[in-house]
Amino acid sequence: MKKHNLLAFISLGALIISCNGDKKNQENLFSIDSTGFKEQYHTDEKLSLGVKNNENKTIDSIIYYVNDVKVGSVKGNSKIDFPFTDQKLGYQNIKALVYSEGENNEATYRVELVSNIQPKLLKYTILNTYTHDLKAYTQGLEFHRDTLIESTGNGSGSGTGLRGISSLRKTDYKTGKVYKIVELPESVFGEGCTILNNKIYQITWQNNEGYVYNADTFKKEKTFSYFKKMEGWGLSNDGKNLLMSDGSEKIYFVNPQDFKEVDYINVYTANTKIKAVNEMEWIDGKIYANIYTMDAIAVINPKNGAVEAVINLADLKSKVTQHPDLDVLNGIAYNPKTKTIFVTGKNWDKMFEIKVGE
Repeated sequence: MKKHNLLAFISLGALIISCNGDKKNQENLFSIDSTGFKEQYHTDEKLSLGVKNNENKTIDSIIYYVNDVKVGSVKGNSKIDFPFTDQKLGYQNIKALVYSEGENNEATYRVELVSNIQPKLLKYTILNTYTHDLKAYTQGLEFHRDTLIESTGNGSGSGTGLRGISSLRKTDYKTGKVYKIVELPESVFGEGCTILNNKIYQITWQNNEGYVYNADTFKKEKTFSYFKKMEGWGLSNDGKNLLMSDGSEKIYFVNPQDFKEVDYINVYTANTKIKAVNEMEWIDGKIYANIYTMDAIAVINPKNGAVEAVINLADLKSKVTQHPDLDVLNGIAYNPKTKTIFVTGKNWDKMFEIKVGE
C-alpha cells in the first residue's frame, strides 16, 4: 500500500453525503427547529431540540426521541438539550411527538454523529514467520487453547480461476500442518469463524446461514439462520455475544443462543464511514478488523464504532510467495498466552506472528 493510500484509509474521503432534514416536515403543522444545526456532530457536542410552530397552535407537550429512544419531554414548546456523549456513531434520527389541541403530530430530522478521533498509526515487529497452506482462502482465524482454528472460503483468487473448497480446520500453527478438517459443500462459501464456550461458530457468505460445531470434536451441532437477509463476512465475539460483519460499515452484536441481533455499531474514521469491515478479532476490549482490500487493520472502539488506530500491514504481502491466486490480507488471531497477533492472507503461504506498539 502506498503512503497516500494509507492516508486515504485513515481519513477515507472528503465527500460527505448530505443529511438534511426530512422534507415532508414542510407540509406539517410542526417541524424540528433546525436553526443553527450542522450536518455533522462529534460526541462531545450537544443538540438543542425544539420545534417550529408553523401556525401558532397551542402546544400542550412534546416528547423527543433519538433513534426511537425517548430522550426527554417538555411542557409547552420549551427547548431541551440532548448531549451526544453516549451515542453510537452514525445517523441520529430525531423525532418530536407534539401534542396540540387534542391531536398529536410528528416532526422528524436527521443529523450525523461522526468520530472526533484522528486514528494513530501503530507500528509492528515481526517475531516469527510460519508456514501457511497456500490453498487456504482464509476467512476466519482464531486460537483455541494452543490450536489455530481457521475457516476458509472457496475463492479462486484472481489468477488461475481454480476454485477451492470451503472448510473448517484445526492447524498446528508452528508447522502449518492441518490435522483436522471439515469441508463444506461446493454450494457453500465459508466466511468468518469464532470460538465461544467451547463452540465454534462459522458463517457463510451468501447462504444466509451459519453453523455451530463442538470445538473439540468438530462435530456439527446446529445450523442457524441469520436474523435478516444479509451477507456473512467476519465473525468474532466479546465473551458474551457474537460480533458479525456483513461487508458494510456495521458490526452486529448477536445473541449466540437464538442468533438474534442485540445491538450494532457503525464504524467511522473521522467524518467518514468505513465500509467492507471483514475478518475481526476481539483483543483487550477492542475490535481489530481487516478492511477488505486495504491490507490494514483498524482498531475499533466497540462502544461507539470509532476507529482509534490503524496498523498498515501492506509490506507483508511482499514477503509471501507471489503467485496468480495471491489475494488480500485477511486473518487475525490473538494468542493471549504470548500477547501476540498472528496474521495471514487469502492464499498466502506464510503466517506472521507480530507484536504491535505505538
